[in-house]
Amino acid sequence: MTVPSPVRVVVADDERMVRTALRAILAAEPDLEVVGEAATGAEAVSVVRELRPDVVLMDVRMPGVDGIRATEQILATLAGPPRIVVVTTFENDSYVYDALRAGAAGFLLKRADADALVQAVRLVAHSDTLLFPSAVRELALRHARAHPAPPAWVARLTARESEVLRHMAGGLTNAEIARRMDVGPATVKSHVAAVLAKVGVRDRTQAVIAAYEAGFLRTG
Repeated sequence: MTVPSPVRVVVADDERMVRTALRAILAAEPDLEVVGEAATGAEAVSVVRELRPDVVLMDVRMPGVDGIRATEQILATLAGPPRIVVVTTFENDSYVYDALRAGAAGFLLKRADADALVQAVRLVAHSDTLLFPSAVRELALRHARAHPAPPAWVARLTARESEVLRHMAGGLTNAEIARRMDVGPATVKSHVAAVLAKVGVRDRTQAVIAAYEAGFLRTG
């Protein structure tokens, strides 16, 4: 039986002790491998371009090029870019929200325990669901810069695509959405792709944030 390759991770944080702690936690897991570190946003962009990891743990606040700009640069310049998880001290930080809007797959608090860190890396590497959907919702509702009128993409969604987007916001995987809608996984995958294309975003997190900003998704 072929053993899957470990998830390759780059850790970017301006504090050496934080990088050391994250590396130690991840190194203890046989399916995870820290392949590089970076102390600044600019260095993170360079290291990611060179090493092409699967996941990046990105400190959101770093001197010079911060985690938001680094995320934007990585996603804009690399084909098949890594999944980026921003790491932050404050969960309601507007920097985190801006990083998610820029394309980060999710965020993680620096005070999270080792198990939460490991599971977050595995989730973004292997899953087609949101990382902590309720936290993404709270951030979106707190920081969203609402459109004065619904953007054009709202009217372009079909009924099925609208349903899929709502399920995505609830944190359901494609398989779970398929069971909920009584359709095949391939059909859901096609709907998800259509939603991302119509909204004009890269991934599920950005689509959900855009849906809250547009008023398509609300607190209820």
